[in-house]
Amino acid sequence: MVIVAAGSLAGCASVYRVDNQVESFARWTDGVATTVAATSVPAPPQTYRFERLPSQSTGSAAQSADRLEQLVQEALKPLGWTLPADHATAAPWTVEVTTQTTRLPRAPWEDPWERARFSWTGQVHIGIGHGSVMWSPWMLRPELPYYQRQVSLVVREAATGRVAYETSAAHDGRWNSTPALWGAMVSAALEGFPAPPKGPRQVNLDVPR
Repeated sequence: MVIVAAGSLAGCASVYRVDNQVESFARWTDGVATTVAATSVPAPPQTYRFERLPSQSTGSAAQSADRLEQLVQEALKPLGWTLPADHATAAPWTVEVTTQTTRLPRAPWEDPWERARFSWTGQVHIGIGHGSVMWSPWMLRPELPYYQRQVSLVVREAATGRVAYETSAAHDGRWNSTPALWGAMVSAALEGFPAPPKGPRQVNLDVPR
């Protein structure tokens, strides 16, 4: 659900709220996936490389992956995780990021029949003289699409492929896809990284409209 905050009368730009359902799992050692003590978390600075699925390697999917990975870079850099300065240098970690979007014709709680309405928009002249009758057929109001989105990140140990960290953020609402929206979702998914709180949590972030 999205909550809109209007700008003040002084002319401040308005924002919209991206409310995310987030859940993260850490397993920096070979133990059970859970929240972990600070002593078992790799201390910054750390380097990583992105890893892509075959479906992210060509065409528009590759372009989308480029943009998404840029958002992840921006979110990880303040946490001390960066790409190697030298592309030939090996990195101890890999990061895989994927997204999923489902477009619905309306919000799940909306009744489609409520969108059917009479509207007197047409005009037909009938009878003798100047008589007229205003009429219109059944009209369906335009649908307002509703989107269910999720971003997921997986950090693996490069040498073994072992999953060390997994996190996801889910958000639904009417807003169109924008870098700001996805950036907020990525930031929410990485909230608490690399030692996340236990269990599902809600992370709300406001971004400019």
